[in-house]
Amino acid sequence: MSVEAGSHAPNPSEYISHHLQNLASSTQTNIVDFSIINWDTMFWSIAMGALGCFLLWMAARKATSGVPGRFQAAVEMLVEMVEDQSKSIVHGNRAFIAPLALTVFVWVALMNSLDLLPVDLPSKVIGWVGLGSIITHHRIVPTADLNGTLGIAVGVLILMLYYSFKIKGAGGFMHELFTAPFGNHFLLWIPNLLLNLIEFCAKTVSLGMRLFGNMYAGELVFLLIALLGGIWSFGADASVLGFVGHVIAGTAWAIFHILIVLLQAFIMMMLTLVYIGQAHDHH
Repeated sequence: MSVEAGSHAPNPSEYISHHLQNLASSTQTNIVDFSIINWDTMFWSIAMGALGCFLLWMAARKATSGVPGRFQAAVEMLVEMVEDQSKSIVHGNRAFIAPLALTVFVWVALMNSLDLLPVDLPSKVIGWVGLGSIITHHRIVPTADLNGTLGIAVGVLILMLYYSFKIKGAGGFMHELFTAPFGNHFLLWIPNLLLNLIEFCAKTVSLGMRLFGNMYAGELVFLLIALLGGIWSFGADASVLGFVGHVIAGTAWAIFHILIVLLQAFIMMMLTLVYIGQAHDHH
């Protein structure tokens, strides 16, 4: 925790507020400020992306036509699942889209999995290496940061627009913007355009907000469980029940959170396929 918080025992509000602050390049004063960079989100996003690529590369490097090992079998099952989903959703060339969906699933699953680490572990490690005075805040889960999830959503939006232009051509894409869904009548061009622009914005915002909301809520529950364990003292009093409750609740929530981690990665992958598949369809 920060130097200021380390000088006295923080109350529950200070404890939670501290853990929900990112290591930012500067203090944010406006709702939207693109000049601010959350360094912890950037670091862990890139690190998990590199780890995901490394794991998939290792699986491809050690692939054999004989009896596969556990790791190869797990990766083959994952690849087959993604391939089947992309085949049923995207009607067109999937040479890039299927690997994209696989990358999204692995990347988001790894970022979500960081939420299973103890909430105070990053602060402890930072203190052990002597960087506590420099790194005063650190959030280890990139998908619990709205900037990270909306960044992924904007990337999906760019791919949607790219495939819309590529498949339909500039003329076909513009024609669809002004004629769908109500038809090709000049009185309906403006309503059609507004609805299509709202649809693109809604898809992007909902894609990012859905992942952020689930992971932020999970992170907050872990913090509340950590506070439950913090009431325990070594005396022979009822506060020992806080530690017992902390262990039981923490274990139960961590097991349940494994499902959330994988489910949110799967939903992100599926929505990416659905949105890019819609870019292949003509209205």
